[in-house]
Formats: sequence, C-alpha cells, structure tokens
Amino acid sequence: MSDEHEHDSDAEGDADGHHEPDRETFSHDPIGHAEVRAGMTVGELADEYGSAGVGAANLHEAVDITEAMFDDDVTVFFSLAGAMVPTGMRAIVADLIRDGYIDVLVTTGANLTHDAIEAIGGKHHHGEVHAEGKTEREHDEQLRDEGVDRIYNVYLPQEFFATFESHLRDEVFPVLEEDGIVSIQRLVEELGRANAEVNERDDVHEDPGIAAAAYENDVPIYCPAVQDSVLGLQAWMYSQTSDFSLDALADMTPLTDIAYHADEAAAFVVGGGVPKNFTLQTMLVSPDAYDYAVQLTMDPKQTGGLSGATLDEARSWGKLEKDAENVSVYADATITLPLVVAAARERLEN
Repeated sequence: MSDEHEHDSDAEGDADGHHEPDRETFSHDPIGHAEVRAGMTVGELADEYGSAGVGAANLHEAVDITEAMFDDDVTVFFSLAGAMVPTGMRAIVADLIRDGYIDVLVTTGANLTHDAIEAIGGKHHHGEVHAEGKTEREHDEQLRDEGVDRIYNVYLPQEFFATFESHLRDEVFPVLEEDGIVSIQRLVEELGRANAEVNERDDVHEDPGIAAAAYENDVPIYCPAVQDSVLGLQAWMYSQTSDFSLDALADMTPLTDIAYHADEAAAFVVGGGVPKNFTLQTMLVSPDAYDYAVQLTMDPKQTGGLSGATLDEARSWGKLEKDAENVSVYADATITLPLVVAAARERLEN
C-alpha cells in the first residue's frame, strides 16, 4: 500500500513541476581568473586566456589550433586581407613564410603594393584621424592638398606611389612582357624578385618583405582581385601599350592542385573579402576539406556577408571537414595576429 502511495505522489510531483530536471553537476572545468605578472611570455599569457571566457577563450583556442596547423604535415593556406601591411603586420607574415609555416598565401593587391613600397625604400608613418582644431573632413581635405594618403591613423606620402610605379615599369613589367599573357601568380613572383633585388642593391634599411620572402622560398602568392589596387591599375595601364596582359583564370589549376594533393590542410584567415573566399573555395573541387581553420575578423555574422560569415557556416558548404578544428576571434587583427602567432611559435620552437 505504501509503495502505491509513493508512486502516486511522484506522478503528482511531475505534473506540478516539483521535481528538478536531470542536469550535470558542474564539478568540472570551472572558469578561472587569468593571472598576469611581470616577465611572463606571450605563450604564458595565452595560456591564462584559456582560464577565462568570451573572447579570451576563443583566442586561446586559436593558439591551440594554430599550433596544430603549423605542423610539418599540414599544408597551410594563409589568407591576408585588410590594411595589414601599412599597419605594421608585414614582418610577421614574411617571417612565417621564411620559417616554413605558410605554404600558400592569398592576399590583396593593396597589401602587395604597400609591401613593395617598403621593400624599395618607402615608409608608412604614424598619423592622426583628427588634427587638432579640425573636423575629420577638414583634416582629410588638408591631407589631400598636401599629397598624403590616410589609412585610419597611418599616413603614406603619395610620392611613394610614383616610386612604386617606376619600379614596376623598370624592374617588373619588361621581364613579363616577353611572355605576353601571364598568370597573376607569375606577376607577383616577378614582383617579389624585383623587390628583393632592389632592396639589396639600394641597401634599403627595411626588410625586403612578403613577396620577396615568398619568391626566395618558392611559396606561391595568389591575388585574385589584383585589379582592385594600384598594382592592378599599373598592370592595366602597361597592357595598353604592350603585349603584356594577365590571365585571371590561370592560377586556378595550380592552386586547386595544391589543395587536392594535401594530406591535411589548414586555413588561417585574416580579415575577409576576396582572399577569404578564394582560400576557402579551393576545397569545393577537392575530395577533402580543411582540417583546421582560424579566422581573425571584426565583421559580424548577422549581415549575412562573406567577411563576417562563420567558419561553421563554411562547413555547411563543404569547405571545412565536419570534424575540423576551427575558431573565429572577433577583434582587431592588428592585435590578435601578433598574439596568436607569437604564442603558437613559442610552443613549437621552445
């Protein structure tokens, strides 16, 4: 009789919602509190991020995945958009190429333009978004009159573009003109050669840079939207009076071949735009997809745009393996790129 009574009570308790639902006990993996101290390394700081939540946890995961993708057996496709060269990220990428961490670079014509400007003696300079006593518009109107181009808080005197244009016409285009129609990758390869040679010949203080490092280490650079840059404009202008021209489709075969033959592949995506999609879409014609992916971006996913699209969304397209390790870090890439690369390299090289 008592057993029947207890059974009835349980039934009433369920109906009234008195019983707690089954749930985990939360006895594992508590949030910790990051500790910082004088003299700690970047890698140690990244480890502390792993104790915390929100963006700190994502950055810690990005370091973990980057460490895994920088393994010798993984083919790394590095996508570089945005104004990463003029804002001071040039040496990080060049060193990654020289040290064997990047197998393929996909970037913009703008980054290649600014890379070449520094290779042949030009410089970008710290600037201001607002000049004292002026509105932002008034400040930019003054810069226009003075012949200075502004990228947020970075200045570039326009005369360096003239030097770059002469560099192309004297050192790059004449060599390519002999071949007539060439691939964009071939153009960038020749640009890297010329950057390296002029940098050494003229004893330029600045490093020869990204394109030069890629040329010297046989790392292909693909620039699918080269027309959208001063480099592209100059190539078009030169083509009007010569036999030189670019074949926009010629790079597709060698790029997809690299993806097709990779045992494991990884995508490190800085920013969005054309380089991001060009990097990810290579897997659409491959039997496999990316095994690792890290994205550093500030673009939100809610707009439905490419630059903010999550790597999980890319999985639905077959660009990432179902079991791929991936993470997106939403923050300024000039902050996150040095942190992630430094911490991953510390783990691998120390």
